[in-house]
Amino acid sequence: MRAVIQRVKRAQVRVQGRLLGAIGAGMLVLVGIAKEDSVQAAEALADKIVNLRIFDDEQGRMNLPLASVAGSLLCVSQFTLYGDCRKGRRPSYDRAAPPPQAAQLYQAFVQCLRAKGITVETGEFQAVMEVELLNDGPVTLLLDSDRLF
Repeated sequence: MRAVIQRVKRAQVRVQGRLLGAIGAGMLVLVGIAKEDSVQAAEALADKIVNLRIFDDEQGRMNLPLASVAGSLLCVSQFTLYGDCRKGRRPSYDRAAPPPQAAQLYQAFVQCLRAKGITVETGEFQAVMEVELLNDGPVTLLLDSDRLF
């Protein structure tokens, strides 16, 4: 699994003009699922994300995790995180999980986040979405479950 994490002041996601999820301060997480991913990868990635110390403490240092700032999380599926652009000009998505597998693991990932007591809003799996955010910092990180073990 791959995730792009952005610290945000606010974020929201819409499908066909309909608001599906919105948060105030917290994290926007774009998540992609690979064919070889598992529930264990989802659990490890969720644990890493909610415990990342990327929020400012009283001294202005990034030292606090999401729960310490009462932050929320907006999770949006994004298979294009597995786009391979090394050959030609059209990305290959061969490593991305097929939709049924990806949907199951995406839901498992969201459940892992919620089980940690985090308020989680989501987009709609396999929909064309409009994501808006006000990046805070900016702080943007890339995580890959292959590199967590």
